[in-house]
Amino acid sequence: MSEKLWRKNLINIEPYVAGEQPKNENIIKLNANENPYPPAPAVAEVLAKKDIFDLKKYPSADAVPLKAALAERYGLKAENVFCGNGSDDVLATAFRAFFNSDKPIFYPDITYSFYPVWCELLKIPYETKPVDGDFLINVKDYYPENGGVVIPNPNAPTAIGVGKDFIVDLLEHNRDCIVIIDEAYVDFGRYSCVELIEKYDNLIVTQTFSKSRSLAGMRIGMAFAQPELINYMQAVKDSYNSYPLDQLAIETAIASLKDEEYFRETVGKVKATRDRSAAAFREMGFTVTDSETNFLFVKHPTIPAEEIFSYTREKGIFIRYFKKPVIDRWLRITIGTDEEMDKLISAVRELIESR
Repeated sequence: MSEKLWRKNLINIEPYVAGEQPKNENIIKLNANENPYPPAPAVAEVLAKKDIFDLKKYPSADAVPLKAALAERYGLKAENVFCGNGSDDVLATAFRAFFNSDKPIFYPDITYSFYPVWCELLKIPYETKPVDGDFLINVKDYYPENGGVVIPNPNAPTAIGVGKDFIVDLLEHNRDCIVIIDEAYVDFGRYSCVELIEKYDNLIVTQTFSKSRSLAGMRIGMAFAQPELINYMQAVKDSYNSYPLDQLAIETAIASLKDEEYFRETVGKVKATRDRSAAAFREMGFTVTDSETNFLFVKHPTIPAEEIFSYTREKGIFIRYFKKPVIDRWLRITIGTDEEMDKLISAVRELIESR
């Protein structure tokens, strides 16, 4: 019996589930919100010229060169910047640093499914606020006293964003807690609130290189806030991982930041394909939310989402299906190249015509 007693001390948690990673290279992968285009050409140059002997040395502990580059890009100071292994690591660090109240933190009930995982893992009390029938977030739901607020802008998987007025309203009614705005998809949207960190000392804005900069494989994320908050995040980071970003991640991120023209070109191409694809799905009878991201959130009036998901999967096209209440009739579709989206649209049209 004693050999089983230790099992009582094991963690019991339902982990975050990422999009399926296909084993076949010929798959069209539209289920993880990755960018269909390669990183900036300067990134390839960094990798080609990298001296392998550099890898025997530790990287900059606080990613100092990248902080400086990000500060220049966003018109900030390096002391306003925190870097980590993707925005997931950055967000987890912020949760550890700031959500230590007995009061629940607030976030939408339909949103990024990592938030409840962190809350369960870190024993953070939380309360979800329902989005309305159109998946819109009601800012007044976040007025009551709380232990912190997390709002993704734009939201996932709904693809819907909010503007400056919403963010300012949210901040004005939450002066006594930390407010995190998760901007993973903001480069495809309409408004980034980085400018507001100067006025609001309780605001943290997180972003990532994974989506708009095509560096998901490098795992690079950042947060912007006033120095006091950045210092608390640094203290948490240094308490469990003093070297979060490796040399290649730091150097490729800096290279990406230097090529603003390429960045704007690829973001523009994704947005153009997104809007064209949204129109095609609406023409086929789908309900499509107004996307401000690099993905679409769609629902057919009669064909179950799971059936569409299975049909396209058999055709070698992976999209995302969430078997969850409220959104189990919806599909999330990453924007690929024009050719990839045409193949998906053709497959879906084929399914509709066969019924």
